[in-house]
Amino acid sequence: MNSLGFDKSEKDTKVVVAMSGGVDSSVAAVMLKKQGYDVIGITLKLYNNSNISKSKSCCAGIDIEDAKNVALKNDFKHVVLDYQGKFFDGVISNFVDSYANGETPLPCVKCNETVKFSDLLNEAKKIGADALATGHYAIRKGSLNNASLHKAKDFSKDQSFFLFSTLQDQLNYARFPLGDYRKSEIRQLAKEYKLSVSDKPDSQDICFVTSDSYRDLVNNLNPSVNKKGIIYDVDNNILGTHDGISNYTIGQRKGIGISGSKEPLYVIDINKDQNSITLGIKEKLKKKVINFKNINWLGGNILPKELDCSAKIRSTQEDLPGILDINRNYGTFTFEKELDNTSPGQACVFYKNDQLLGGGWITA
Repeated sequence: MNSLGFDKSEKDTKVVVAMSGGVDSSVAAVMLKKQGYDVIGITLKLYNNSNISKSKSCCAGIDIEDAKNVALKNDFKHVVLDYQGKFFDGVISNFVDSYANGETPLPCVKCNETVKFSDLLNEAKKIGADALATGHYAIRKGSLNNASLHKAKDFSKDQSFFLFSTLQDQLNYARFPLGDYRKSEIRQLAKEYKLSVSDKPDSQDICFVTSDSYRDLVNNLNPSVNKKGIIYDVDNNILGTHDGISNYTIGQRKGIGISGSKEPLYVIDINKDQNSITLGIKEKLKKKVINFKNINWLGGNILPKELDCSAKIRSTQEDLPGILDINRNYGTFTFEKELDNTSPGQACVFYKNDQLLGGGWITA
């Protein structure tokens, strides 16, 4: 078996590497090339981003050139695929629609779910690749047909949360060469490989938002969201008006435009049907029970009933213990301690120790 789990030599194992133009995917591609694999780098052109700053970009002008240069200097094939239409339909439109519906989207998950682990994976299979490798910090374990997903060695960079919607057959096909490395080690490898991107900053979340605020993008693509509505308190008293529900997220405190309360007020509910916002004190945000739907389960053939495990609703938070209960496509997670800032459109992702069991999309 070679290091990717195939019963053949490295030179006879064809691997497509998703190259965003950043340091992580560049190191992943060169690492596999140096190990002797037949590497093909593919970069997806996701949007025309002439106005996007270099520090926020991913898969656009300068990033495509960076990926090309890495492939050229390390003697492997590189292809650019124009996925602007797919990215708009699968990620940007979903982002805008989520805010218009009073939800808070997770564009990185949608990007992985659509263009990377659906469309790009299918492209890799079309050209006869044995596997698709990415620069994600996560660990894949198991056989060719029954893989499991685990947290990366570097917990501070772990990206398993963003991969929760990866289907079992997609996970079987995917590889994550960086999962056993710390970010500092990858930066050092980039220098040892003499990569031009070795000091390139990491791309930022919501890389397609070109201005200082996502609201500009939402308002430009869907001006109908700018409908005035009523702001209520938890007792249904009118506190004022708003200029559109897309301007608010659950847990928001600043920029609400309501003053005079003895305690700070937070957005605790957004009602699309009534086009209304409800404010309350921070205590009203706290919940123990999280409801979710559209579950992707990677923990085996049997869906759990009252399973002791852990979960988290933010990629950056530590997963916390509780009880998981799934009934077909719906589920609940009951945390031992209260959480705040749970918002429809975000994800609840479950773990057993370091193994990702699955996740679902939080509902109202």
